[in-house]
Amino acid sequence: METIVKNWQIVSVLEGENSIGKVLWGVCIEDMSFRFIEGDYICTSKLVEITPKEGLLKTASGSIYKVVGRGGKASIDYRDFELLRNGFSPEQIHALKTATQQH
Repeated sequence: METIVKNWQIVSVLEGENSIGKVLWGVCIEDMSFRFIEGDYICTSKLVEITPKEGLLKTASGSIYKVVGRGGKASIDYRDFELLRNGFSPEQIHALKTATQQH
């Protein structure tokens, strides 16, 4: 069973200059496992396998995600990971950090 995701990004989680893993962030189109409903944001556990040709990604917990449409890549600091898990996109996290640094 897989979950189909649009508006997706593969997000590198960084601690300093070091990548400590990658996760998938995106919006649910369809979920055969019934964990998400259409339109929900999804932030996965650590990715362990990426098959670009088929658009399939597998997580450390064994979940399978199929990405559709154009996606992207992003990176965030580990300290901001909870924001990502709580639904903020990488762009929103960067905007928040920029706004707080200006004040």
